[in-house]
Amino acid sequence: MKPSFDLSLYLVLDPGLCAGIGMVDTARRAVAGGATMVQLRNKTGGTAAMVETGRVLKRALEGSGARLIVNDDVEAAVAIGADGLHIGQGDMAVAEARARIGEGMLLGLSVESPELAAAADPHLVDYIGAGPVFATPTKMDHKRPVGFDGLAAQVAASPVPAVAIGGLKRQHIAQAFAAGAQGIAVVSAICGQPDPVKAARRLRCATDGARN
Repeated sequence: MKPSFDLSLYLVLDPGLCAGIGMVDTARRAVAGGATMVQLRNKTGGTAAMVETGRVLKRALEGSGARLIVNDDVEAAVAIGADGLHIGQGDMAVAEARARIGEGMLLGLSVESPELAAAADPHLVDYIGAGPVFATPTKMDHKRPVGFDGLAAQVAASPVPAVAIGGLKRQHIAQAFAAGAQGIAVVSAICGQPDPVKAARRLRCATDGARN
């Protein structure tokens, strides 16, 4: 059975920003502060490194209720036994990704336009990453930022829930939720912060407030 999930506070791990205390400890502390989903992303580490880190992450998050998602690497996601896989438009076909991870794993898809959002097949895709709202230095190949109006258009077109992505901070949460997103994805708002628990707690308080 596919796991339930909460997009409210979606942490995307960055190995560079997390270097001080490591991705596993950053994730553990962020979840203690209220992060609901953790995405393991490492564009240069390779599958073996992803699997090694991901297995430690899975143990660290066990029992927390937070979902572990693997970015791009379907082999790593399966080997880790992750809760899900997240892919972009150029990574692989959605149908292929679903076939390889099976029916019991979550599948997220990045979109950059209302047309791409509308094309997300709810029989295959569980949620979209909508944006990018702003430019972000943690993903140099991102598309042109769409702002909150563009985010709202993508969310309105999508047949599945959306998490807002792209340079988002605490001060943007109310606008992201007002645009219809069910959560925000953050990187530097937690990764590299001196106290990931405190950083996540402040973000989670804001997301809870925006939903009420």
